[in-house]
Amino acid sequence: MNADLSVELMHATVQLEQPLGNGTRTVGTGFLISDTAPDGRPRTVLVTANHVFRQMPGQVARIGYRVANADGSWSYSPQPLQIRDAGGHELWTHHPARDVAAITISAPAEFAKAAIPKDYLASDDTFTKYQVEAGDELMALGFPRGLAANQAGFPILRAGRIASYPVAPAKIFPTFLLDFSVFPGNSGGPVFMHSDGRRSPGDLSQSPQNVEFIAGLLTQQVELNNERLEIGIVTHAKYIRETIDLLDNPAAPVTIAAGEPVTGARAASAEEAATPN
Repeated sequence: MNADLSVELMHATVQLEQPLGNGTRTVGTGFLISDTAPDGRPRTVLVTANHVFRQMPGQVARIGYRVANADGSWSYSPQPLQIRDAGGHELWTHHPARDVAAITISAPAEFAKAAIPKDYLASDDTFTKYQVEAGDELMALGFPRGLAANQAGFPILRAGRIASYPVAPAKIFPTFLLDFSVFPGNSGGPVFMHSDGRRSPGDLSQSPQNVEFIAGLLTQQVELNNERLEIGIVTHAKYIRETIDLLDNPAAPVTIAAGEPVTGARAASAEEAATPN
């Protein structure tokens, strides 16, 4: 990756939508991860929130690809994405306890090239290494209420600060709060760190370095008594990794947060008042 992660993720983030036939549509956000299939072949995986696909009743969604033109302009070119078979069965894979979904797709060459390597998904070690904690700024990409940054269909880049403590480990704290105004359409968007000159704690001899990783994906907004609190809930990238592993092996090990069943008890008190965005 030559450009910074903000630009790379701009290219890898797509709008997901499905017209509902009454002049409205269901809209969400997804992003592309590059991975290797068990047979060694490269593949492109689309990641989003599980409820984004669940709220689309039809068999075919649309994925918002963008095409670069020779004159430097871009064209928005949404293409069909099969998410259910003829019998209505889901074609995507979802985590058994968290709101994360993944599906292998056949993306145009330029989009496959734009997919972010799986190694950029954070682990608990990533959060510990860089002491990511409350007050740190993270970036987020998405399509709030289906709005794109321009007619080319690029996502809107925004920022917020981590609003909860502790942030890790994900097994105990599978989600964390982000001080960030969330709207319908943001669901499934990547939340990431792009920091210049950050230093690993405990090693003062180390030169400051750029720190870039995907911290998780946006899954919910927090509401209390029907009032939006301008807080987003981010699901740790650890669960994205696990969901991608489930694509190949439905019996792959998954992390279940302490004290919750596989079907998914809420992980933070704020989630008692949370609703999908």
